[in-house]
Formats: sequence, C-alpha cells, structure tokens
Amino acid sequence: MGRILAIDYGQKRVGIAVTDETRIIANGLITVHVKDVMSFLKEYIAKENVDCIIVGEPRDMKNRASDAARFIEPFVKHLKKQFPDMVVDRMDERFTSKIAFQSMIDAGLGKKSRQNKELVDTISATLILQSYMESLKYRSYNK
Repeated sequence: MGRILAIDYGQKRVGIAVTDETRIIANGLITVHVKDVMSFLKEYIAKENVDCIIVGEPRDMKNRASDAARFIEPFVKHLKKQFPDMVVDRMDERFTSKIAFQSMIDAGLGKKSRQNKELVDTISATLILQSYMESLKYRSYNK
C-alpha cells in the first residue's frame, strides 16, 4: 500500500502533505512555489511509493465551486495527464486555511510564525489529507 499525498493548490504556493506508508498518520511535507510543483511531484513520486493524490476542492457555502476553482481545474487535468496510473481524487477544502491559522494560535506560535504563509499552506494540506483519511474510514464503516 502506497502513501496518499494531498495538495492545497494556490495561485502562488502549493502546500503538500503525505501519509506514512501504512496510511495512519498525515504529515505536512512542504510548501513549494506553484511553478515548481510539478517537478517536485515527479521527483517525490519517483522516490516514494505514492498511489493516490488528493487535491483540495474549493467550495463556497452553498457547496458550489468557488472562484478559485478556475485556477485549480487546469492543474488537476495536468496532474492526471502527468500521472495517468495514479488515483487523483478531490476533497472539500472549505475553512482549511482558517482552521490552520487557529491551530497555529492553539499551538502557541507567535505572531511572526503565524504570518508564515508557507506554514499555513502546509498545515492546510495536512487538514485536507486528514479529512480524506477520515472519509475513507467513514466509507468503510458504511459498506
């Protein structure tokens, strides 16, 4: 069983999180510049056993695609083309940035650390991954 990799795709930065090989723990991995994301993914996937990629899906409060979706959809199509044998799934990412910021406050990080947008993006990707892992558990319980 391979790792699950999650992506919080933004216009400037991309937060990336990954599970351990047993798919028990979600860990923030890195935040990369949007122009470097595909080369990073190719290199990482060549080294690590990854068999599923989750991309955050921005939704509004009425469960419709948000404005940010127009930037993410081309990336998802490109991702599927680059990794045709890889499962690429989507996960609702509503509120992940706010939850990430609150998590930083709860962890006692100072104001300067909380302004680190790369850290927020990495934590957001981790939250997307954790939500996806929980949804897998829910699906397996309800079979």
